[in-house]
Amino acid sequence: MAAVNQDAWLRRYHPTDARAELVCFPHAGGAAGFWRPLSAAVHASLDVRAVQYPGRQDRYREPPVRDLHRLADLVAGALASGPPPAGPRIFIGHSMGASLAHEVALRLSGRHGPAALIVSGRRAPSRLGAGERLETDEAVIARVRALGGTDPAVLADPDLLGVILPALRADYAAVAGYVPGGGLLSCRVVAVTGDSDPEAPPEDVRAWREHTTGPFELRVLPGGHFSLNDHMPALAELAVALSSQAPAHGRAVGRS
Repeated sequence: MAAVNQDAWLRRYHPTDARAELVCFPHAGGAAGFWRPLSAAVHASLDVRAVQYPGRQDRYREPPVRDLHRLADLVAGALASGPPPAGPRIFIGHSMGASLAHEVALRLSGRHGPAALIVSGRRAPSRLGAGERLETDEAVIARVRALGGTDPAVLADPDLLGVILPALRADYAAVAGYVPGGGLLSCRVVAVTGDSDPEAPPEDVRAWREHTTGPFELRVLPGGHFSLNDHMPALAELAVALSSQAPAHGRAVGRS
């Protein structure tokens, strides 16, 4: 695995001396700043590092990555290039970020791997099926609007749309072309979804239990695809609890 500069990929909004680490993976079209509220809530207990994908915010001049496996290789390389945390490392990802967190976990093992994985708003890999390709900007914007989580004023502003559309196009292309990798995790997995999330029905989210040999838990929250925004205190409590319960490190069992 090639080493990748951590500084380019990971953002720390609330630096701390906490021994345990929380690595956060944004959704399609999202950026590291999405996780700032969670960082503020847990930084006394967890050293939060939010992944910043190319093509947005302070990396907007870089071309976005249109392949989820390539993106996973790069993020895994960044996490493996530095010293591992002194305590357990927890992953959390929402929507596309859940698939990416899972793929990165499959690539890392031992001291660099996660002791627990929180997947939010995403069907299990075995339930994904063929991704829908959004062929036009109008289709991409309609999907983002339908899912919520994005300020409608941003979607109505042509100048702002011009800034965010390249990353949105790339992310949705990555999701549409994604074929999950093989292998099982051995870490604890907690799957979270909204009870009215059309993208991640509870019965399809529950199937994440098939992708780890470790403990599994399903949590269903009131709300839709971005229900986690309304339940951030509960999410913070979950992350802190997992870090206190987890062994120091996790590992993947094979990957094809």
